[in-house]
Amino acid sequence: MGGAESDPDDRSADAPAQAVADLIPIVRRVVGGRVGAHPAAEDLVQETLARVLAATARIEPGMLEPYAIVTARNVVASMWRDEDRKRRNQHRVVDLSEPESPEARLVLDEEQGAMAQALGRLTERERRTLLAHEVAGKDTRALAKEVGSTAGAVAAQLNRTRARLRVEYLLAARKVEPPTDRCRPVLIALSRADQRRQREVGAAQHLLECEVCAELSEPLLERGQQRDDTLRIAITGDPDIVAARTAARSLASTLAFGPTDLTVIATAVSEVCRNIVRFARSGELVIELLAEPR
Repeated sequence: MGGAESDPDDRSADAPAQAVADLIPIVRRVVGGRVGAHPAAEDLVQETLARVLAATARIEPGMLEPYAIVTARNVVASMWRDEDRKRRNQHRVVDLSEPESPEARLVLDEEQGAMAQALGRLTERERRTLLAHEVAGKDTRALAKEVGSTAGAVAAQLNRTRARLRVEYLLAARKVEPPTDRCRPVLIALSRADQRRQREVGAAQHLLECEVCAELSEPLLERGQQRDDTLRIAITGDPDIVAARTAARSLASTLAFGPTDLTVIATAVSEVCRNIVRFARSGELVIELLAEPR
């Protein structure tokens, strides 16, 4: 009597975890080369692997190893900075500073200045559309009517603008200027979690070669924000099917689909999710708005 065969879908669901597990030797070498026999060495390895695993959905597969190397370097550097800060502050038994201290005010002013500088880097059209949506509260359909476009195209533009704004804010806040012309395209591709663009700009190799972008890559990849034109829902059971159906219908409504089309879309999503639960037991639903067919 033969043994039960493993489900191919189960193997594909475990693929990201296995890919990260395969990086353990190289991560240990990178960490070991920087901290030696430090008691926290294994913790640093595990922290690196956890960060890489969390970023697998936002970077293209070919970037896993370079990103793991860069992340390991950053994790080690963060540990040294934290230890140095603790040593310098050991004499402080209690911090008696008021919440609204001059230092806190200075930090707030710097953050506001960085945001103003980042907004200034956007084009007039990008800035106007972003502020109309975020500040004035106009939805994508209203904005589309104003500019003679579609809601999907406006949503895509907003996504690109936010990605660029995140990069420009980070550069301004850290007071750094990209050392090469490749830096901004790479950072924006990371900020957008656009795997195809990451391949086009050679993000993997660039992160290994550019220390500035290597350091800036982590906050961009770990921001944990979901794109406005993309829906991602983990599917593990019937409640997730209901949530996915509702969310997909809501996302599709931004493209001005009629009631019948919305019902068709919601039904299709339900069927896909049921198949995930039935045959794979768990998975992820990803729906993306497109400004034009691919």
